[in-house]
Amino acid sequence: MAFTRRYDGEEPQRINKWLAQAGVCSRREAEALVAGGRVFIDGIRVDDPGRKILKGQTLTLEDAGARTAATIVMHKPVGVVSAQPEHGQTPAARLLTREAFCGEGAPIDTASLSLAPLGRLDQDSRGLLLLSEDGVLAKAVIGPTSRLDKAYRVRVTGVVTPRKLALLRHGLTLDGRVLKPADVRDFGDGRLRFILTEGRNRQIRRMCAAVELEVIDLLRTRIGPLTLGDLPEGRWRLLSPAERQAMIDAA
Repeated sequence: MAFTRRYDGEEPQRINKWLAQAGVCSRREAEALVAGGRVFIDGIRVDDPGRKILKGQTLTLEDAGARTAATIVMHKPVGVVSAQPEHGQTPAARLLTREAFCGEGAPIDTASLSLAPLGRLDQDSRGLLLLSEDGVLAKAVIGPTSRLDKAYRVRVTGVVTPRKLALLRHGLTLDGRVLKPADVRDFGDGRLRFILTEGRNRQIRRMCAAVELEVIDLLRTRIGPLTLGDLPEGRWRLLSPAERQAMIDAA
């Protein structure tokens, strides 16, 4: 048995809701586990997806039903799109070859996975990209209540002035909406670091254009507690269970 936990809540709670709150799987995935006969309460198989667990009861998931949905950590290069490609574009999923695998152990077969990007990273940008089939993690990373920030190293052309930095930090509007405050630092020679708590379409490029700066390189280095580290460009690995939990906790 891969997952066993005692329920200590005061009020009865639906199994799918509790498993989702615990970060084990999404509600829909929990219902599929019940349908597959993989969920047990106090040793008795659960057949009703609406079943509630009571205080003091122990829930167990069989090994075959406790697999955490796969999440890919990739160093996306320039020229590759993270979302649905248009004619002639190269999707990030095409880079998930055995030769490009850079993690421990053997790579998984990604061809059968339903992977979706967790957050935008446009074709002209590079760096940390997550591709996942994990509904719980998706909510943590891109859900409306997520508190995960994202860090970027940016190179620009144009004159960086104190006034422009002040506007980049707080004072710009995109698409009729005021942007949230951003942490922007100037390291000289056109090198900036952005830390954002939102992910509007091509946000950093449009912010810079608004203050007469042009982005010539954009590298995402961090999403919440997860860093790009030394993962080579164009290579990928699997997100570890500990990293997944850290991101859910931080969100």
